[in-house]
Amino acid sequence: MDLKKWLEAPVAGVSAPKRPRLNMLRGAFTRITTPLLPDDYLHLANPLWSARELRGRVVRVEKETATAVTLVIQPGWGFNFDYQPGQYIGIGLHLGGRWHWRSYSLTSPPNWEDKLISITVKAMPEGFLSSHLVGGVPQGTIVRLAAPKGNFALPVPPPAKILFVTAGSGITPVISMLRALDRHGDMPDTVHIHSAPTEDEVMFAAELAALEKSHPEFTSHVQLTRSDGKFALSSLDELYPDWRTRDTWACGPAALLEEIEKTWKREGIEHKLHLERFEISRADTSGSGGTVTFSKSDKKAAADGATTLLEAGENVGVRMPFGCRMGICQTCVVPLTAGHVIDLRSGKEHSEGDRVQTCISAAAGDCTLEL
Repeated sequence: MDLKKWLEAPVAGVSAPKRPRLNMLRGAFTRITTPLLPDDYLHLANPLWSARELRGRVVRVEKETATAVTLVIQPGWGFNFDYQPGQYIGIGLHLGGRWHWRSYSLTSPPNWEDKLISITVKAMPEGFLSSHLVGGVPQGTIVRLAAPKGNFALPVPPPAKILFVTAGSGITPVISMLRALDRHGDMPDTVHIHSAPTEDEVMFAAELAALEKSHPEFTSHVQLTRSDGKFALSSLDELYPDWRTRDTWACGPAALLEEIEKTWKREGIEHKLHLERFEISRADTSGSGGTVTFSKSDKKAAADGATTLLEAGENVGVRMPFGCRMGICQTCVVPLTAGHVIDLRSGKEHSEGDRVQTCISAAAGDCTLEL
């Protein structure tokens, strides 16, 4: 093998495309010293130096609302800042003796200069990790990171006319898009409709107002649902009559997205619609549950019919592949080697020999995954 290519090759799937010399140094160091100098020694020198995985350090925690915070993170070796505004990132935090992973939209625009990223997290009643992140993560906490992914992204150059429709924490990927447009001074004709229960619960309220003031092309429509009621899509003709000509990005609760999807399809403009779902749209049927065996990890998990295979594996410490956790990106697909599982969205049952999406599938009796 060519020595230069051997030294520059990504280590364990982690690459630094913008820093080839740094990647060469890291690759040489890892390959020459491994296994004599494990990755743990690098961690002792600097927690962000890892040749095996992406890591980051929480440098600031900023309160957004009573139930939401922004984590500003300094990524370590191998992070690629060329992500697209609107994409999400996986973050892992070590709690209770194991790593908990979730995906969150990046709220920062791509920026090689600052070398910082941010996510904004809203505490959810059923969300163990989100509640912990909002409840208090000390500055300096080391987290694991998964590379940015996702198709809910703003293209370059942006379309001439844009409509954003968001609600609650669904604003998080869109604020990254707005910040990128503002940063490049390239704000097109943009309307942003955002819904929140009260004024105190509007994330980035001051920033939205400042963007509207500094960019005449930008219109911010904030709907306070507790006092003004739910935003009616039927009012689009009156308020923004050219909405059918706009490229639309929508993110929020499942009910909102389903209504938007039906409306755009009825109007014959579904090709202009981009959706980002934070919730799985479940079918009426569910799995019966059972014991999930992870053959390669030699671990087992008892799971009910509402627990996904991904969650079951994470609960017993199996290193589960994942991306969107919504059944979109296919990152979590693994072989089912025995038993049956059910797709929570469609109700379709899968059997031995099938490849299944663990983030949207549950056990339908005892089953075995090749993990």
